Amino acid sequence: MRKILVDKVKEGMVLGRTLYSSEGNVLLNAGIILKSSYIAKFKDLGIREVYVEDEISRDIVLKDVITEETRFEARVNIKNAMDSIRYGNSLDVKPIRDSVCKMIDELMDVKDTMVNLQDLKSNDQYTFSHSVNVCVLSLITGISMKYDEEKLKEIGIGAMLHDVGKIKIPQEILNKPGSLTKKEFDIVKKHTSYGYELLKKSKMLSTYASYIALTHHERFDGEGYPLGLRGEEIHEFARIVSVADVYDAITSDRIYKKRININEAVEYLIGMGGHQFDYNIVRNFIEHITIYPPGTCVLLNNGEKAIVVDVNKKYPNRPIIRILMDKEGQIPKEPVEIDLTKNNTLLISDIIDDI
Repeated sequence: MRKILVDKVKEGMVLGRTLYSSEGNVLLNAGIILKSSYIAKFKDLGIREVYVEDEISRDIVLKDVITEETRFEARVNIKNAMDSIRYGNSLDVKPIRDSVCKMIDELMDVKDTMVNLQDLKSNDQYTFSHSVNVCVLSLITGISMKYDEEKLKEIGIGAMLHDVGKIKIPQEILNKPGSLTKKEFDIVKKHTSYGYELLKKSKMLSTYASYIALTHHERFDGEGYPLGLRGEEIHEFARIVSVADVYDAITSDRIYKKRININEAVEYLIGMGGHQFDYNIVRNFIEHITIYPPGTCVLLNNGEKAIVVDVNKKYPNRPIIRILMDKEGQIPKEPVEIDLTKNNTLLISDIIDDI
């Protein structure tokens, strides 16, 4: 299985993972043979990528860090929570807490967790998918920092609700395709204070959740907002959520900006350690990131094209690959797999969208 751009999907390909709407309805079941009408519908819905099963990706197993059912349920729960607040109702924290507890249980059962987020974000699902991903990433970082279960629950709930204040930001600003004006960006920045005010009203939440909503855009160097806090003045929970938030945002396609590759995102986090982020948290965070996830198509330094088959946890830059095309553009008669930890001359020079 592999993830490909919808623009690259061809009739006859087999859908690898079930697609859901933001309301939780099944759009298309895994195993369906794709038709041109389905592909057109993907584009109408703003779905940029899908998972497919094909000859190129045969035998490649994509493992998410949480189950599809848990991810799906969490996305629905955060959507329901934000809709409830939007319409003036009180926040029901229990579904959010239940989802966080399920994630913790699943993550604690996995040794040497390597993050390979398998979530697909369409335009209408972005906020909810992003909230779930930030929660997962924050929990994994907390686990690596030896947090006990109570601390994990607190940071998980806060991470799930960190962007709740965006329900008060006009959609035309949040989804603006171009750059924001200073006035528009000042409006967007208010989501932190809005989130704080909304969450502190709930008697079912600790102060951590509202504090995370308020301070997840503070910077370690004091240049963030809304309070201009510096270093350890920012609670550790918010410092973790800040890293998770930025990582998921920059590795996701948005209307106004194309995502960057995971390896570039990791380089960015490292480069901003001690400035935008707490470097100790960045170090713990990136230890669990799969730089070249299975199913990723790559260009090698010798001009060959390949697909990542598996990862080497101790050497994330040196995965196991399958050669798909030589430098002359010819497809090998027999598949050739290479463990890059055992070949010092081959390097991955770039990530490519498709073969």
